Amino acid sequence: MRAHQIRRWQLSVALALAVLIAWPAMAQAQERQNPYGEWRYQSADAWGTRYSPVDQVTAENFEDLEVAWLWRGDNFGPIPASTSRSTPTYIDGILYTVSGERRTVVAMDPATGETLWTYREPNTTRWERSMRASYGKGVAYDEVDGRGVIYIITPAFFLHALDAKTGHHLENWGEAVPLPGFPESGVVDMLPDLLAEWGPWENWNEPYDPDFGIPVELGYITSSSPPIVVNGTVVIGNSAEQGYNQSRAENIPGDILGYDARNGDYKWKFHVVPRPGEFGHDTWLNDAWQYTGDISSWAPLSADYELGLVYIPTNPPTIDYFGGFRPGDNLYGTSTIALDVETGERKWHFQTVHNDQWNYDLPNVPIIADLTVDGREVPAVIQNTKQGMIFAFNRETGEPIWPIEEREVPESVVPGNWTAPTQPFPTKPEPVETLGLPDERLIDFTPELKAEAQEILSRYNVGGPYMPRLHVGNDLDVTANVACSGGVNITHPVSMDPSTGIMYVSSNMGCSAGLVAPGPENDAADDPYTTGTTIVDWVRGPGGRLNGPQGLPIFKPPYSRVTAVDMNTGEHLWWVPSGQPAARIANHPALAGVDLSRAGGGGPAISMVMGDLLVMSDGGRGEAVIHGVNKRTGDRIGTVELPATGQYGMMTYLHDDKQYVVVQIGGSQHPSGLVALTLP
Repeated sequence: MRAHQIRRWQLSVALALAVLIAWPAMAQAQERQNPYGEWRYQSADAWGTRYSPVDQVTAENFEDLEVAWLWRGDNFGPIPASTSRSTPTYIDGILYTVSGERRTVVAMDPATGETLWTYREPNTTRWERSMRASYGKGVAYDEVDGRGVIYIITPAFFLHALDAKTGHHLENWGEAVPLPGFPESGVVDMLPDLLAEWGPWENWNEPYDPDFGIPVELGYITSSSPPIVVNGTVVIGNSAEQGYNQSRAENIPGDILGYDARNGDYKWKFHVVPRPGEFGHDTWLNDAWQYTGDISSWAPLSADYELGLVYIPTNPPTIDYFGGFRPGDNLYGTSTIALDVETGERKWHFQTVHNDQWNYDLPNVPIIADLTVDGREVPAVIQNTKQGMIFAFNRETGEPIWPIEEREVPESVVPGNWTAPTQPFPTKPEPVETLGLPDERLIDFTPELKAEAQEILSRYNVGGPYMPRLHVGNDLDVTANVACSGGVNITHPVSMDPSTGIMYVSSNMGCSAGLVAPGPENDAADDPYTTGTTIVDWVRGPGGRLNGPQGLPIFKPPYSRVTAVDMNTGEHLWWVPSGQPAARIANHPALAGVDLSRAGGGGPAISMVMGDLLVMSDGGRGEAVIHGVNKRTGDRIGTVELPATGQYGMMTYLHDDKQYVVVQIGGSQHPSGLVALTLP
């Protein structure tokens, strides 16, 4: 064999070996719909993992990361400008995000942060009424006939389709909106589709006003998370007024909508409040299904493209802390729902909280993973919760991977209220924080502090996450009922490593001691966001967190942490603290000499997995740094300073063969924005 033939043969062998080595990652990335080096979805990929296999940044060079560019969000609205919950996406060489109360769409150069194009929707009254205007979490993407398209839901609840390269609206897409400044094509007003065949709207008998939107008496819908595009269908979630602010029974249900990605045509609607003849209708007693609503899907969505299923996390029905006007389990409130993306039909569902009266909306995208459980391959979907409980299902059938038990819980004594007698508890994995407040979790740095904590607890009824609130003026000889638990929230989403099946959950413990107060005396009539007409008997009242002795937390550390959970076994592997205790704790005279090195306390951390590293912040109230952590052991391998504290969004991408790490930054002393880090 000649020399040039040998070299050609050696090159062929090397290329073949490289393909074989990379094949598992390539195949998995294809299933997750995220090409190597990109971050195409709000949560990285269609599976919601917040994971990237890109590994230029390693344990050896992590601390060499330096600032490549800074991008200021306050150029797109008043301070605090809110890129505060937007995770950028990197697609085909361009970085996309949204910013400000107008939710301006921004395309930027990923190497420099330079703006390439922007789009801002014209002003409308319904935008001014939005309760979630500044909460935009990002954009969605799809390709139509080889053309990249950016899809965005605005605070006014319009759906826009923009050319990914130019920012121009698509032609022959959707319908013209009869309002000044709107494009002739490339947009859909989704309110008529949401209102269609809904009883209160059919009985309203007044013309539809595209500027004002839904009449105040009937409710209001806005949005916070981007849509997801699955097999040619744009799936739309939504958001309503925060349930803890509501005081009236009427609201519109947050039905899930499906649109044709190619032309914007309406395809289907899934009723989150089941109507007569639909599955779950019998879980709504007192005919509340006719007039009340919410059950929005405001957290991000995920999808299995091969199965053609989209996974929807929902929040409670109208009013978080009182359910007497809506007795019954209230499907599909606080549930994970698997829908057929072509028809919108329910494939399966699981309700994680019956008749939710605790503000336990599902804040995290349902995470998809292929697991190996007891030697068998399981296509899974995992739902993390505010209570710290983790529900795991076969994503095709909805069957629980480990048993879920219905356990008796305390029932409400509030006059006129209705609470479910049982709630579901997974047997595996264990919750990431303690349920309830057992004696061994009480603060015990000194015997005196422990005794003070026990005396404080003697004034309360303390229990797990489903301890119902008491009412103002009750005749019980306690200060309040206290519900203790701790899990995830929208500000610190979960990360998942699909190559190992290990999930990283950021959490902090909390004990709520709030009451409910009479509705007529506490109606938010002067609040411009208030919707509905019928004031309910009880609404959110006084009280809040249960305080411990001498201004310290009543429970002992950790105060904030990240827990690694092996979802193949359901076992916790390790946990590491997040941040450092606040000054009032660290400098407290009663704790002089106490080792607080593993106490945590900077607040729950944002995180992602890239290559062999777990990258996590110090928490929104911690130091302006990110840490590199060995993803298998939890050992910290390095720390990098940021211009300001890390917020909700963190992501990474490979551009021109160079890896960038982008962290969303902000805080009370710094306008929100983005910082991109890279190696020298």
